[in-house]
Amino acid sequence: APIGRGSLIGFFMGLMPGAPGAAAAFASYSTERRLSKHPDEFGKGAIEGVAGPESSNNALAVSSMIPLFTLGIPTSAMTAILMGAFTLNGLVPGPQLFERTPEIAWTIIASMLVGNVILLILNIPLVRVWVTVLKIPYPTLYALVFAFMVLGAYSVSGSVFNVGVMLAFGVLGYLLRKCGIPLAPAALTLVLGPIMESSLRQALSISRGDPAIFLSSPISAVLFAGAIVALLLPLVRMLRRHWRTERAAATTAVADAESSNGSSSEDRAEPSAR
Repeated sequence: APIGRGSLIGFFMGLMPGAPGAAAAFASYSTERRLSKHPDEFGKGAIEGVAGPESSNNALAVSSMIPLFTLGIPTSAMTAILMGAFTLNGLVPGPQLFERTPEIAWTIIASMLVGNVILLILNIPLVRVWVTVLKIPYPTLYALVFAFMVLGAYSVSGSVFNVGVMLAFGVLGYLLRKCGIPLAPAALTLVLGPIMESSLRQALSISRGDPAIFLSSPISAVLFAGAIVALLLPLVRMLRRHWRTERAAATTAVADAESSNGSSSEDRAEPSAR
């Protein structure tokens, strides 16, 4: 049951733009903890807390390919990188990908099935090996990862400039993370920005500069409404949180004032009673 619920949660969250794998894993974990008859065992090795989040994470990775292949819209940083690879090789993700190059689309879909079978064959017998890998000290692991990154950046065109660009964007990503700015929207913007500008120019050319064309179709109107709601929803939540904080502070202030007034009246009543 946790595997089934986690798969459903990860599948539907993979269809939403910008949903990270951690969000699906946490959603599945919290769901299993609420439904469990022994929630106190979570965090101490409960198998439900492992099976559900891992299933949702795997389902999200696969379902995020659906918007990319059908609409040409990447919903995560991973699919944005994949879309960039498609574009560099002259492939246009979307419905035309199945019409013009069906061998590419169906090969990728088949590779997902074959990859899951290979992972199943490798993971079960070699589970002790992967557990040993987790014992590698973090400094050593970071050094190995950094070496592979430099090697990969240099091997693209044999230029040290690529390594410098990688290091510059690594520093930029570190600063963004320190400032609390998520990296997935930035990656999506870099990929979708030029496509959006090109489509915007085409639409305005067809309508001769009339922006009403974006609301002429029910589908586009619904998409615009959904985008506006997505933009305003965090603002509404922030305002509601601020309003609740102010209300709680005002209630506390009134209670303190009433208690202080009551104590002062008791102090005044005590001498008169004497």
